Amino acid sequence: MLADGAEFDFIVSGAGSAGCAVAARLSESGRYSVLLLEAGPRDTDPWIHIPLGFPKLFTDGRVNWKFETEPIEALDGRRLFQPRGRVLGGSSSINGTIYMRGQPRDYDGWRQRGLEGWDWDSVLPFFLKAEDNERGADAFHGAGGPLKVSDVPTEWELHRAMVAAAVEAGIPANPDFNGPDQEGTGFYQFTASRKRRWSAAKAYLAPAKKRPNLHIETAAQARRVLIEDGRAAGIEYQTPGGPKQARARREIVVSGGAFGSPHLLQLSGIGPAEHLAEMGIEPVRDLPGVGAHLRDHFNTYIGFRCTRPVTANDLALSLPRRLAAGARYVLFGDGPLTSTGICAGAFLRSDPRLEGPDLQINMLSWSAANRTPDTIVPHPFSAFTLSPVHLCPDCDGSVRLKSPDPLSAPAIRYEFLRSEYDRQAILYGIRMCRKIAGQPALAPFMAEEVLPGPDCESDEDLMADVRARAVANYHPVGTCRMGPEADSATDARLRVHGVAGLRVADASIMPAIVAGNTNAPAIMIGEKAAAMILEDAR
Repeated sequence: MLADGAEFDFIVSGAGSAGCAVAARLSESGRYSVLLLEAGPRDTDPWIHIPLGFPKLFTDGRVNWKFETEPIEALDGRRLFQPRGRVLGGSSSINGTIYMRGQPRDYDGWRQRGLEGWDWDSVLPFFLKAEDNERGADAFHGAGGPLKVSDVPTEWELHRAMVAAAVEAGIPANPDFNGPDQEGTGFYQFTASRKRRWSAAKAYLAPAKKRPNLHIETAAQARRVLIEDGRAAGIEYQTPGGPKQARARREIVVSGGAFGSPHLLQLSGIGPAEHLAEMGIEPVRDLPGVGAHLRDHFNTYIGFRCTRPVTANDLALSLPRRLAAGARYVLFGDGPLTSTGICAGAFLRSDPRLEGPDLQINMLSWSAANRTPDTIVPHPFSAFTLSPVHLCPDCDGSVRLKSPDPLSAPAIRYEFLRSEYDRQAILYGIRMCRKIAGQPALAPFMAEEVLPGPDCESDEDLMADVRARAVANYHPVGTCRMGPEADSATDARLRVHGVAGLRVADASIMPAIVAGNTNAPAIMIGEKAAAMILEDAR
């Protein structure tokens, strides 16, 4: 148990995808002492390490924050469930394990905003440094890094048919979404090795946890950063035994994610001064960009009844099948439990005039009849899903305090479907999913469309269904974005504007969302943040 008032060179708040990388790299040389704080438990739940266990973690409050948004007017006033990892490894311990970097033009766009060192050529070395890809090292893949990246461990028969159908629908085959071009259809890569999840905790903390200069404190929720004379001097955190403090001789790194990081900064008096005053918190630094510019991908689901018992629904609905799958996994390390059931997808453009793909179609070997914060209910029959994801919606939401109580959840607000482009892009994605479903390669598996159903055909009816069922894609970014002080929270070296000794390192610093899953970019941000911190510490 850590003593109250203990001192470290660096304190990292949040052991998620980026925070694990930061803490491990800062402690690597043995020169600096590092404290890593995590609100949740250690990653001992066996379902964390079994890839197909992620649906169980999706609603498990022991390892999941289970946030909800405020009501979203454009989505019929619905509140959206927002799962976030609350465990060592953060969301990398509960996600679908897809390894995707986004497009080079995403990062070149960051540089065009004036953010030196964030163009594709500058960030690629940190992706490669993190990676141990089973394809080996080349211009696009790294080998020897802490993060295991693998191809599909077990190909579902259905996914092969879905990819073939996408090709028949006119989408070119792509053997590597992390290669020279993202556009096309094919199989994903995953943060997994030897049929087990390879979270950021597994990658970075497992080899580092025995270092005497790294202290990992779980069940330790940050309450506020202590600011003294304009400098981050320490952090107050909640433990089962009550609040404690830790002191930082050099820097504090906030890595709480797109919801947690702005929440902690605001609790510490850093954020929009008027809002902080309304919450009864004395402003330390008036930064309107803290908690602003919340972005996420936006998606809906097209569900199909399957003619064959080859889906994950069949596994979930049959005790004998579950027992057989468990036996195969334990005895032979193969079978359906080695895969998340989201093995393949496609990237395409909703408008040929666009410079790159703005839609991702995820191909899922399961279909859910209902999703709530407490459960996922599969359809009671064989079924699969094609899910169109709009990668760059015109959504500029926010994260604000609901209460000055540091243990209360933040107020999360999205503003989806705010533009005609947003509406037309998701409609194009829905129709492309239906086009794929109608191809010969899927004919042997296709019984009927069950969501939203064949009667939902006009633009008006489809938009009504989108408003009733579509969701955020669980890739929140931007709430502590890099940029000029007037509209952001951090500079290009991730330093919080106007507060010495304080940085943010996680997906919240993205000035624009990347076109693809955000876990790999978050890990890259952690790697790059640690390198900059060590460089500045010389």
